[in-house]
Amino acid sequence: MKGLVYGGGGRRSWTDVPDAQVRDARDAVIRVDTVTICGTDLHILGGDVPEVAPGRVLGHEAVGTVVALGPAVTGLTVGDRVLASCISACGTCRFCRDRAYGQCRSGGGWLLGHTIDGVQAEYARIPFADLSTYRLPQRVSNEDAVLLADILPTSYEVGVLNGRVRPGDTVVIVGAGPIGLAAVLTARLFSPAHIVVIDKAESRLQAAKNLGADVTLTPERVPLGAIRALTGGLGADVVMEAVGTPQTFELCTDLVRPGGTVANIGVHGKPATLHLEDLWIRNVTITTGLVDTYSTPKLLDMLVAGQIDVGSLVTHRFGLDEMERAYDVFADPGRTGALKVVLTR
Repeated sequence: MKGLVYGGGGRRSWTDVPDAQVRDARDAVIRVDTVTICGTDLHILGGDVPEVAPGRVLGHEAVGTVVALGPAVTGLTVGDRVLASCISACGTCRFCRDRAYGQCRSGGGWLLGHTIDGVQAEYARIPFADLSTYRLPQRVSNEDAVLLADILPTSYEVGVLNGRVRPGDTVVIVGAGPIGLAAVLTARLFSPAHIVVIDKAESRLQAAKNLGADVTLTPERVPLGAIRALTGGLGADVVMEAVGTPQTFELCTDLVRPGGTVANIGVHGKPATLHLEDLWIRNVTITTGLVDTYSTPKLLDMLVAGQIDVGSLVTHRFGLDEMERAYDVFADPGRTGALKVVLTR
């Protein structure tokens, strides 16, 4: 079969890889029908995730059809159409019992495209399949469902819920990539007074407006002054970091009000300065997190009910064998206007 293989140092190739097979009693193998590329994959290619070894098949967001099952898998049958979660959960360790599946200590956590081969391939092995896949209702399309593998639960859990967004808040989101835009969608569920989005790319700022942001800024537009003007000089109640650079993290700590929360979502590969000499007296809360995906069933219900609409997040579509071209488009949003790219068998 074919897969997108990380070659180290920014190298990648769509090439022959060993066939996906059941290795453990709780494994499933899916035929990958729809898959997408995550900003985290670009961080891997940039060397920000050194745990990913050369030779690894990348990808952790897919919808597929079950083609094989281990003998201990329950609740699934061959032929089921499923969403494969970006997080694998054993279900029995201390963290899984607390719904902190991303911290699983019994073989789960973030595995796909990280410590085992991922889903940017024709077929994929899904560990702990009974707890790490979701059978999809017929009315939910593959394209919509694949956005619930990572970006929707990540923005909702690590951004909106960790940030404690409340009605009437001023929410600032730094970074208007797919995660930042999904944060706009999910923050709106809590009726904030203002959603402000900061990004360099005008096309992404326009997308943020279309999704419900009422103020958009570039870094050059003096965002600190704009946020203070909007909030009577206080600063934002919640600031979400959705880029993963030292500069954007430090900007977030500048924009938050006393008593507010900075929710870090971005994947960081370099240290950022934490200015405790300024922050300690301001009662600022800073949260970090790897998504746990405990919210996926609720988000799927909201998708079915029409409470969230993810369709506009997808801007480019490719065939599965166009993986390398899709990476080129996704990696250059300033030129291509790409938000989320989706590849379909």
